[in-house]
Amino acid sequence: MNMKFVHLSDGIHQIYSMKQIVTLLKKMDRNSACSPMIKCCLDIIGVMYFSLGAKNPLKKVLASSLNGLPEQLMTEAVHSFVRCLKEELKTTDLCLYRKVMDNLASCMENFSLGMIIFLQFLQKSVLEIQEENRKLSGNSIVETRLMHDLLMAIKVSMMLLQKVQENFQGSLWRKPGSLVWQSMCGLLKSFTNFLMNGKYQQFLNIIKFVLSKKLKYFFVSDLLLRSVKCASVPEWFVSSCECLCTEELSDSVLLSLCHGALAMLEWKNGSMSLFFILKESNMAVSLSRILAIWTNSALDVLESSSQNLKSSLNGNSNTTGKLLEYVYTHWEHPLDAVRHQAKLIFKNILRIHQATLKGSVVKSDPFFSMLTESLLSLEWHVKGKYASLGCLVECVGVENILTVDRTIPAQILDVMGDQSLAPYASDLLETMFINHKSHLISAFQKNIWINHWHDTWVSPLLLILCEGNPDQTTYVIDYYLPKLLKCSPDSLSYMIKILQASADANIGSCNTRGALGALMACLRTARAHGHLQFREIMRDDLLSIGCVKQGLVHQHNQVRVDALGLLCETHRSTEILTMEEMQLIQFFITYNLNSQSPAVRQQICSLLKKLFCRIQESSQVLYKLEQNKTKQELIKESAKWDHFATLQQYKDFMSSICDKLFEALFPGSSHPTRFSSLTILGSIAEIFSAPEGQTQAIFRLAQEIDPTRVQMLIQCFASTFEEVKVLAFELLMKLYDRLDITAMDLSISTKPYGLLIKYLLSNLEREIFQAEKSLLQAAASFPMYGRVHCITGALQQLPLNNLTLMTEWRQMVTKLILMSYRLSSVVSPIVQSSSPEGLIPMDNDSETAGRLQMILHEIQPRDTNDYFTQAKILKEHHRVDFAKLTDDEPVENVCKEGQTCDVTAQMVLVCCWRSMKEISLLLGMLCKLLPLQTVSESSDGLIAVEQVKDIGDYFKHHLLQSRHRGAFELAYTGFVMLTEILSRCTNESLRTLPQQWLYNVLEEIKSCDPSSKLCATRRSAGIPFYIQALLASEPKNKTNLLKMTMNELVSLAVPVNESLNIIPQVHALNILRALFRDTRFGENIIPYIADGIQAAVLGFTWSNPLWPMYIVRNSSTLLFSTLITRIFGVKRGKDENSKKNRMTGREFFSRFPTLYPFLLQQLEVVARTMDSETGELKLHPSLFLLLLILGKLYPSPMDGTYSALSMAPFVPFIMRCGHSPVYRSREMAGRALVPFVMISQIPHTVQSLLAGLPECTNPCIRQNSVHGMLLQVFHLLGSYLESKHRVNSDLQQGLVDIITCIKAKVWLAKRQNPCLVTRAAYLDVLVVLSDYLGKSRRKGKSTLFGFWEEISKVISASELMTGIYYFSAIPGFTQYLQSITKLVISVLSVAADPDFSNSSSPVAEQMMNSSSMVVHLLQSDFHEVRLPMLEAVLLWWKQVNSKQATEEKMGPLSLLSDLEVILLRMAMKEKHPECFCKVGAIHFSQDLKCDGKMYCIFMMCSLTYFYSIKIQSIALKLASKLVTHLVQNCQEVMESEMRQWIQLVTSCCGDEEQTAIRLAAAEVLINITPLFLTNQKLILGLSSTLAMWKCVVLLLQSEELIVRDTAADVIRVAQSQSNICNKTEFAFRVVNASMALDLAFGILCELLQQWNQTSAGVPVLLEWLLGEDDLAHMNHPHSLKPLTSMEDDNLFNKGEVNFWAETLTNVRQLSKHLFLLIPATRLNLPDQGEFLQLARRASDQAKLVTQHLKELPPTPEFSRTVEFTRLAIQNERISTCLKILTLLELDDDACKNKENPEK
Repeated sequence: MNMKFVHLSDGIHQIYSMKQIVTLLKKMDRNSACSPMIKCCLDIIGVMYFSLGAKNPLKKVLASSLNGLPEQLMTEAVHSFVRCLKEELKTTDLCLYRKVMDNLASCMENFSLGMIIFLQFLQKSVLEIQEENRKLSGNSIVETRLMHDLLMAIKVSMMLLQKVQENFQGSLWRKPGSLVWQSMCGLLKSFTNFLMNGKYQQFLNIIKFVLSKKLKYFFVSDLLLRSVKCASVPEWFVSSCECLCTEELSDSVLLSLCHGALAMLEWKNGSMSLFFILKESNMAVSLSRILAIWTNSALDVLESSSQNLKSSLNGNSNTTGKLLEYVYTHWEHPLDAVRHQAKLIFKNILRIHQATLKGSVVKSDPFFSMLTESLLSLEWHVKGKYASLGCLVECVGVENILTVDRTIPAQILDVMGDQSLAPYASDLLETMFINHKSHLISAFQKNIWINHWHDTWVSPLLLILCEGNPDQTTYVIDYYLPKLLKCSPDSLSYMIKILQASADANIGSCNTRGALGALMACLRTARAHGHLQFREIMRDDLLSIGCVKQGLVHQHNQVRVDALGLLCETHRSTEILTMEEMQLIQFFITYNLNSQSPAVRQQICSLLKKLFCRIQESSQVLYKLEQNKTKQELIKESAKWDHFATLQQYKDFMSSICDKLFEALFPGSSHPTRFSSLTILGSIAEIFSAPEGQTQAIFRLAQEIDPTRVQMLIQCFASTFEEVKVLAFELLMKLYDRLDITAMDLSISTKPYGLLIKYLLSNLEREIFQAEKSLLQAAASFPMYGRVHCITGALQQLPLNNLTLMTEWRQMVTKLILMSYRLSSVVSPIVQSSSPEGLIPMDNDSETAGRLQMILHEIQPRDTNDYFTQAKILKEHHRVDFAKLTDDEPVENVCKEGQTCDVTAQMVLVCCWRSMKEISLLLGMLCKLLPLQTVSESSDGLIAVEQVKDIGDYFKHHLLQSRHRGAFELAYTGFVMLTEILSRCTNESLRTLPQQWLYNVLEEIKSCDPSSKLCATRRSAGIPFYIQALLASEPKNKTNLLKMTMNELVSLAVPVNESLNIIPQVHALNILRALFRDTRFGENIIPYIADGIQAAVLGFTWSNPLWPMYIVRNSSTLLFSTLITRIFGVKRGKDENSKKNRMTGREFFSRFPTLYPFLLQQLEVVARTMDSETGELKLHPSLFLLLLILGKLYPSPMDGTYSALSMAPFVPFIMRCGHSPVYRSREMAGRALVPFVMISQIPHTVQSLLAGLPECTNPCIRQNSVHGMLLQVFHLLGSYLESKHRVNSDLQQGLVDIITCIKAKVWLAKRQNPCLVTRAAYLDVLVVLSDYLGKSRRKGKSTLFGFWEEISKVISASELMTGIYYFSAIPGFTQYLQSITKLVISVLSVAADPDFSNSSSPVAEQMMNSSSMVVHLLQSDFHEVRLPMLEAVLLWWKQVNSKQATEEKMGPLSLLSDLEVILLRMAMKEKHPECFCKVGAIHFSQDLKCDGKMYCIFMMCSLTYFYSIKIQSIALKLASKLVTHLVQNCQEVMESEMRQWIQLVTSCCGDEEQTAIRLAAAEVLINITPLFLTNQKLILGLSSTLAMWKCVVLLLQSEELIVRDTAADVIRVAQSQSNICNKTEFAFRVVNASMALDLAFGILCELLQQWNQTSAGVPVLLEWLLGEDDLAHMNHPHSLKPLTSMEDDNLFNKGEVNFWAETLTNVRQLSKHLFLLIPATRLNLPDQGEFLQLARRASDQAKLVTQHLKELPPTPEFSRTVEFTRLAIQNERISTCLKILTLLELDDDACKNKENPEK
């Protein structure tokens, strides 16, 4: 059987035979065990075992089988395996070492086997692998393999040492003379060498085995604390690990020792200590892991430790404090691993403290209470807060958290509008509601606990879903809702019940989902996660078909997507589609293909793809069911479910879907429509293909294709969008098998593509020859880059690794490379010019002659093609006759007589830089795809080593010398392809090229050689790109080049000695900026951020009389900006005070500790310049940078407790910076001071600053210093009053003290202070206090009477009350007016509050006459006073309208009495634009009570008087409101005014108008819809009313989504009118623009019938259908002027283009309703003249279109021009119009011709 087994080749049979052999062996008796046959059998099995690979399944079967041998055979089997293994150990081939080690490891894993001799082999293998790795340094592939072998050797060594300890009794193996001892010492020495050079801890295993327990802990502790004394160390250790005892150990070595000690040694009943001596920041991950292991070990120790140890590890201990400090510093670390370990450490801290408690109640523990309070007081943007709170919830329970604040769930949900925070927030919420559910279940009955649970977790969710902003609701649905339903599936019914009750009333809008959208989202999520099915939704009446339809055409994008997801997403992919689902999908596609949002389009296509997969999989299930059932079963189940009918429904459904998708590819369809249609069709073609072995196909797209649809797809190639062309091409390739076969033939044949490349190359050579003569002519007639692009595309279709005719292809490749160089030499003068923006020197002006001559001189030596001597007007070339082309002889280009083309500078530039782009991509692709010819005479390979080197030199030349950004960016793309190949190349000379190039360019940068051509301007041009590509090619596991480069660049960026040449420093700064921006370097670049900050700051202080100052400072500014973004993140908001892109001071300086002394030292230097007694302007250059970076920090309640980096030293220096003579610097100093003052210290600091302000009697007052101190008070006070971390008791006493100090220096706010700037600053401080006290309940307290009295005196004595005699040119005048006005407004708001007015304050009586104060300020001559007052009035009006204030509680209403007259007068006389706008907004927000005919006229006139778009918008809305008011309440005739108003409204709806104007027009149309558009009486007359409806149609086709959504609300209002009948089964209300356009035409046709104006209205609608503007254009004699000339004149400026509107969609929807209207109304046409005239015009236009189509030059389908599309659209419009006219049965032959115009 053994011999038979050996000859088996099939693995399964081998395993089966092996099991039979082992079974026979087990049956052997004891006497047969020693027979030679058995020994031979076991020897064969041993040889087989060691010959198999480690992952071979037969090896595992052998191991498991042999382990079960009887005892009498086991000994013999072990001897057989030992003999085989010894033979294996004799190998000297290094390549076989890994196999031997795998066998050795498998023996120890699978057998009870431990051999001493193995240690010697492992020691030898470790040494030899290490030596081989040193020899092959640089070969990353071999190095990686050897490293894996080395790790395997170490792993086996570890296993062997464990076996030695387990199997050897006594101390025989510990004798120094034994082989085991010597082998272990040898391994220890090797591991020590690894440790000193890397991060290995394995040597601790050997120490663990050879040291006694007592010595072990003592020795390791001494080693870690660097207190080892060689005299007390065993001799064997000194000889093996001498460097550990004598040398200075690096941080990485110490970390490795700590890791090994904690991981390998037993710490129960052992001593532990925690210390921080880490200096290297790049070891953050290792440190975090070690601390996590330490906390785990501490938990183990606590199980059997003394009370003293417990007290030293509880939450209040110093050790725990240090750990907490580490957590707070690193919980937002940029590395995921560090953040995860910080969370684990915090969790272990909680468990450690919990273990130290003696059965006490966790809830009342002070440590947990302190942590809860501290964490909850943090801002919610702190990501570390979420994980820590989650750990705290698991420890103390969520009830303790909710007891502090019940609104925490709602607060967390509010945060989920930020995608970066949403995952953290959802995880915390999940932890909380799961914990809460467990707690409630144990405490209450279900009916009680579930209601409480819903109130806490579900109700806030529903509120967010209905009213939240789009981002917030999206992230809540994606992250939170599924987790909630998973925890409590029963809550779904509760959610549906609540949402159903309010769905009709709260249907949502374009900005909010409403209850309907929330319901869609909940049902979609529930269905996708298997909580319910669509049949259940319909059966249980959870949602009606009408509601689903409303959701499918909802204004809100995500509601539509959720409604579609409800239909498409299922938990089971084989769930059968219902008929209702199919109909709803068809309805959705009709109105949702034209979506502008790429994200929405992607979701739609993805969901539909899921649906098609579901159809495909469920159909296959149905087919199998039918095949597997008998006839009787089919008869029984036919009544229940007709499978064949379902399959037929599937086919019909897919066919109808394809019909709709192909219909959407009509001429003029928008890019979104075409993209969506082609993407969905591509999914259908892919999913419903017929794979091998599948006999049943439910649907095949190819069967739906006819020549017309093929033509549609080919016409898509003429699209200006590349992705549409690609989608159309891919779809054609999927559709036809013959195309697939052709593509396959081409892919294995070199001839077709070879001929194509040869032909393109021949033509390109001719064109390059012509371009060398005249680049202008080339740019105009044959710009060359298209040829190169086609060559690249053709090469990509070839199997370049499997070509025949290698000699010919090598020649072709050589020719391509030389052609690329030649073309590059033609176009490079333009892209390498110092003025490369497409300059064509034609200026003869004397002023520009000098500049022009310099440019000519610069690029002329490289330009031999008479580029600057050619005429600008060139003759256009004839088209090439492709019929006359042969394989080798392209036709010469010949010029047509009399035709000219205009060559612009832009055309030349585009020609050159796109040519450079295509050359770079071609050369990069050649290096990437072509097989390398390693030997010059070798027959394999297409590209030689020297050619690759030449290409590298080419890229180097252009990257280092090109100055046009487009050129060197595109050269960079090709160069990256090259460097990626070189880094993996086995050829030594090629693999080391990137390193050589890097060294060379760095040396050239450092050399300061005057002959260097490196570009120091334009941010060093392509040099940073060049170095980026070289460094990015370095393997990720190696960063030697990066480290070397960064060290070199930092040394250049921060020169030690002042150099005469600053160009190296500029290059270094620019390169550093590029490297810090490159995310590919990841955490490897983080250790150099501090150096980069220092270089940028010091660069600002640079000065050299020989060089302009701005050169270094510009580069320093760019580097500084990049580093700020890298440190604090990308700023996405406009709020300067937002903490999202900021960091706590402790975290910042802990992450970058070297910046602490640097910034402190620099700040001290800067502060010294602020102390000039004379007030002389001494602006330190780095002041701005220092204050900017310090202002990015903010305080935290965790700061200062255990931190060694105190913020206090910065405070006096920042305060001194506030004395700067520069206003902006003082302001920044005020902001920067805030994070450096603890919250508890702010009141004292504010009082100190106020006390330092001068008295009015001081003879010399430095106003700059006063202003800086007041700004610091302002910012500190604002931060303190807004903070959530202050203690209320401290606040009350602190406010009293601060107010006392403010009253003492209040003279600074009065006329005694001559400086208006400082007066304004002091007033701003008063405003901050007044606003805060006004919002609090303490404003009426007697202790504050003095404060209000002082403010009242300041206001009454101010120039605002007594008269202003200043001029606006006086410094600070504007600020003063704004500040005093804000103070008055603040006081007025306080006075209007009933709580204050009813108090016993004597000041309240003085402030009661508030309305007169408002009138006084509104009549001010200064707009700085009027504008904030008007803003306050507008705010008060909104408050009154929202709160519905009563007479008993007047509130703001008391401030608004008697303002109507003054506001009307202001509207008529106001000249300041912003003030006028606010006046209009106030009038628009209140009811009109005046006879405003003249006011209306004035408002309409103001539309042309003011140029501000904002003012025009408010004037249009107010004028429209006045018109409506006058029509409803006045009897006088206003015909002229109405005509003027109608003209204004219609003129504001054109595409040429600004978005704000069209948005205002849409709002006007909404407001006038009930009165003018849908009224049963034609108040405006038919023509004017139809003109207004046409405005609605135009706005519904606007390109701006907000305008379309607003215009769609016209339909919502119209649908709500009682006279409008809903002809659909559901009353659509909030719909998207596509649906609204359809409904608009239907409503208009219905209104024509109600008005009895069908005969008069239909001709107008036919005019719309025909398109008046297009008809006028068609009649123009030059209507068909070629577009190429216009495109040449405006190469980049294409004018206003509407990429959303689709003319034929408009035509088809309007014609649909006209076809229904005309037969239904049976038009009475007593006078057919108007219709006959329209019919003749349409007939004439049909002939004209036919004529123009014939005059167009013959072109293939894929290159049809825009003019052809325009004619095709007009053709269908005319055809549709004639069809409708035929229904009228006119007596004219023009409309009786039913044939379509010729296409």
